[in-house]
Amino acid sequence: MSRRSGILEFAVLGLLRESPMHGYELRKRLNTSLGVFRAFSYGTLYPCLKTLVANGWLIEEPGNTTEDALAAPLAGRRAKIVYRLTAEGKEHFEQLLSQTGPDAYEDETFAARFAFFGQTSRDVRMRVLEGRRSRLEERLEKMRASLARTRERLDDYTLELQRHGMESVEREVRWLNELIESERAGRDLKGSARGGSAQQDTTSGATGGLPRSGDEPRPDTPDDTAT
Repeated sequence: MSRRSGILEFAVLGLLRESPMHGYELRKRLNTSLGVFRAFSYGTLYPCLKTLVANGWLIEEPGNTTEDALAAPLAGRRAKIVYRLTAEGKEHFEQLLSQTGPDAYEDETFAARFAFFGQTSRDVRMRVLEGRRSRLEERLEKMRASLARTRERLDDYTLELQRHGMESVEREVRWLNELIESERAGRDLKGSARGGSAQQDTTSGATGGLPRSGDEPRPDTPDDTAT
């Protein structure tokens, strides 16, 4: 399994832990809550869902809302499939949520992990945040050393670009320091990973909280049906 596939599976399980959803709603939530998934398509989501069903972590159910029941016959298509987390799927997600190794705080994965911090124990949050900070501090040290060696050979624009990259990493380190201080003091963030949205965009990555469930879908996104 690729790291990107693993992140998608993690995010899908996390969203379905909140409530059952059909594929269209899942795609909307992934698009609006996790920047790493903003460009992914149904062609990526549905194979992931099928894999999770095959593993016994999800089950498929027919849509049972009045809207689904009325719209499907009129449109000449089947009702939407709703995906529900199984007990095994919940247990698997909780195992993933407890992991604190490098896969939890690398650039490709940290945003997804942070988005589900509201479902994560405090001690795990601390280890992930400290791991992320340590990784960025190492990166910052290397960037500074590289800049010191090459400064005289760089033109002004390349030099400015490198400075911008360093400042972005420095901002994220300061942000992580604030989060870690809050965790140590026993304070929870207001509005992040609890239905509100909180974002920290940097050159090295972006973290985002989960969106409110009332976010409106984009009009150009097609409905999904059972395949």
